[in-house]
Amino acid sequence: MSVELEILEDPTRACAAMMVGAAADGGHVVLTGGSTPRVAYEEFVRAVQAVRMDVAATHFWFGDERCVGPEDERSNYRMADQALFGPLGEGPIVHRMQGETGPDDGASAYEAELREAGEPEFDLLLLGLGPDGHVASLFPGQDTLGVRDRLVVPVPQAGLAPFVPRLSFSFATIARAAHLVSLFSRDGKARALARACGPAAEPTPEVPASIVPTVSEHVTVLLDPAAAGGL
Repeated sequence: MSVELEILEDPTRACAAMMVGAAADGGHVVLTGGSTPRVAYEEFVRAVQAVRMDVAATHFWFGDERCVGPEDERSNYRMADQALFGPLGEGPIVHRMQGETGPDDGASAYEAELREAGEPEFDLLLLGLGPDGHVASLFPGQDTLGVRDRLVVPVPQAGLAPFVPRLSFSFATIARAAHLVSLFSRDGKARALARACGPAAEPTPEVPASIVPTVSEHVTVLLDPAAAGGL
């Protein structure tokens, strides 16, 4: 599958607009961590509030989480709660990964929650990219890359700081997204981006992000000119 690259002055605003479309009518949206997605979440809140959009039936999921409590500054949920859930107030249905229970129990519990929800096909799945090429918490060379019989996998050892255990969607679950979007501003991940979706990119377990186009039919990368400079 090919990857659609969109070079924009403000990729976070474009991502927020995609979130608005996916959240309508009870859509399922998968969130990711990171400073750039946080800006997109804040843009989403402003857009929703401007048009008084009802998000009471919208489901928000997480693609990965660190094994820390929800109040920990390293928690993806904490960031999303500050930028998205808190400002929205009562409304969306939030499916939090319970990272504080540990990678094995947390992964099993979230997998059970997905199955109880009917293993939804996500309208939009946001996926970050690490400087080592990892996506969600699927790290280079780890056995989790080949797992297809689990929806959520435990990650006892993170391949990148912060070095805390994690839980993560497997590629089997990532593949359930109707539209998969990554967004980048700044140029700090230019090398990883080039290895993941540049002209010479090939699927390899050394760059987990390069596997994404082989499992997803609709992949969009939103990036600003600085981030695009390394391609």
